[in-house]
Amino acid sequence: MKCRILLLLLAVTLMLTPGAHAAGPVIKANAPAATQGVNVPILLYHRFGPTVADGMTIKTSVFESHLKYLKDNGYTVIPLRKLVDYYLKKGPAPAPKSVVIVEDDAHKSVYSDMLPLAKKYNVPVTVFVYPSAISNAKYAMTWDQLRTLQKNGFDIQSHTFWHPNFRHDKKKMAPAEFEKSVHTQLKKSKDRLESQLGTKIDMLAWPFGIYDDYLLKKAADAGYIATFTIEAHHATAQDKVNKLPRYLLINADQGKAFAQIVEGKAPKRNLVY
Repeated sequence: MKCRILLLLLAVTLMLTPGAHAAGPVIKANAPAATQGVNVPILLYHRFGPTVADGMTIKTSVFESHLKYLKDNGYTVIPLRKLVDYYLKKGPAPAPKSVVIVEDDAHKSVYSDMLPLAKKYNVPVTVFVYPSAISNAKYAMTWDQLRTLQKNGFDIQSHTFWHPNFRHDKKKMAPAEFEKSVHTQLKKSKDRLESQLGTKIDMLAWPFGIYDDYLLKKAADAGYIATFTIEAHHATAQDKVNKLPRYLLINADQGKAFAQIVEGKAPKRNLVY
């Protein structure tokens, strides 16, 4: 009996002695599943100037206030290409507080007003161009000015050839005529920009934000890997690369209103484009 008690005491002592037995497996709580927290506002501008000449003009001072707000509040302006690469599974998800800046129409104020501020704040910009206006319309930039933008880090992409209203064209044209027109608008723009600028043109902004399944297919057939609307919400993991949303900005988007847009908290509104 005494022997059994001594053996029991010895076993207990060994169990309590550090290092006397192998450590059991360490059980960790399951790590949360990785999530694609993509939430990127694409900010769309058109024209700049000292005064508001029309509904699409933003005062140059207001544009600078936007850039200053983004810088002061920890936002990073990333190239549009980086966002597109994520959707194409060619790159990682953009970091939190990423923002994209784009411009439609290649208005001459992009060269005179937007370029200096983009250089000052070191932000990338993508400009969507309809080539029929370049070195032709008084309001538009020249080919040499576009090349200067390229040298300063701007990306140039397509906005069709002459900015048609596809909805109106579809109503007034015969089906075969409309198909030919769409092909011309998409392909001629791409070809002209590539020949003039020596760069790859594979992104398209829909004029007036008008698109449908037919147009999306025609854009893909013409070689566009990404197209853009003016649906006002952040680009998220649920969006498709062939219809990415953009916020159409106006001069009233200042202070709190601009902050709400960037944060994804802006009230819905209907803008006449």
